[in-house]
Amino acid sequence: ICEVDDSRDSESEESEEENPAEMNMNWIFSRRFQLSVPKLASRRQVVQDLLSDLLYVSHRLFSGSFFPVLEPVIGVGSACEGWCPHKEEDVVYCMFVPLKPPPGHVFHLEPHTTRDTLQRSMCVRVERVCTCTRKQNLLCLLHHSEEELKRNQVASLLHTLCTGPYLDVEKIALWFQTFVISAWPAVPQSCHYDVRVLPSSRSCKMKLTKASGRSLLVETIFGVQQGDSDIFLSSQPTDAWLPPSTVWLESCAVAEAKFFRQVARQAPPHSCHLKCLRLCARLLEDSGFSIYALKTTVMHLLTLIPLSEWQQGYLLLRVDDTMRYLRCCLEEKCLKHFFFGNEDMPEEISLPPTFQEAQPLNLFQHLAQDSAAQTEAMQKFDEL
Repeated sequence: ICEVDDSRDSESEESEEENPAEMNMNWIFSRRFQLSVPKLASRRQVVQDLLSDLLYVSHRLFSGSFFPVLEPVIGVGSACEGWCPHKEEDVVYCMFVPLKPPPGHVFHLEPHTTRDTLQRSMCVRVERVCTCTRKQNLLCLLHHSEEELKRNQVASLLHTLCTGPYLDVEKIALWFQTFVISAWPAVPQSCHYDVRVLPSSRSCKMKLTKASGRSLLVETIFGVQQGDSDIFLSSQPTDAWLPPSTVWLESCAVAEAKFFRQVARQAPPHSCHLKCLRLCARLLEDSGFSIYALKTTVMHLLTLIPLSEWQQGYLLLRVDDTMRYLRCCLEEKCLKHFFFGNEDMPEEISLPPTFQEAQPLNLFQHLAQDSAAQTEAMQKFDEL
């Protein structure tokens, strides 16, 4: 093993002062669990630049219209956070596109009560407002006649991408998919990539293929911000529930991405927290355990264990901490959601008052309600 140390990627390089046995064990784990990560950062940047160029075209095309305003993209999910456990060909780069109301409209968020779930759902009610006093050359949707609006081909957002008074996820997804297909020739990257829009009812999934045959999978998710916070309503459904088209699900994805960016800025060089996440994710692969529970566990540990103790040489200790913490949570039938009622929340993360004042949510509530499920989960974990 010592003879092939030079073949390790730069991310795995260790200091000469570190324990050789520890270095070898880290190398074995890296190879055994395929932790040689694809060039996530550079490819993420390619995707982000591409989406930014697409949005630039949209601003020119829809300027003066009453379609939603597409805000700058935000990379979310494991691939953009830097720890994606999947093989290169399975990596999906998720890009979050916040939606703002166009002139003459406002968004009102209304709670939606359907099913008993930890993830809250809401509807986005669209309301027209007067624009008569604005300096822009806009027709007022409230005070100009329907005939005048039709003559100038002005359509309210309520008439295009809503069902009743509510913003419709599926109509927005179809609108954006159609836009991507028509606008692609105007994007600089069209010289290097062919694009294929894949079927999706609540997002825009794209497969970008270069002449060499290498491809990138991209998913554009739409969101509506809650106030000035890092919490959004998302168009993305859960694995267990496909909500009605006018229902949006509360998402912490942007806050999570912001948290990992903050950790990256403060952690020591070659911090092992991302490698720890990838390794544990591979350990839990096909076990039935939630990757989100694992991610939540590591986020808790990153606020409990000083970042100075996440140096590369501590990888195996931090993996052990992670698995022990997760097992303890299984035993106690309680894993607290990171963003609800967390007193250790970094100041940089902006949360709605309801999050700060709420009692911590239990991600293992289903185990607390089903002792047989908890027993089975403990047995599976002990086998791991």
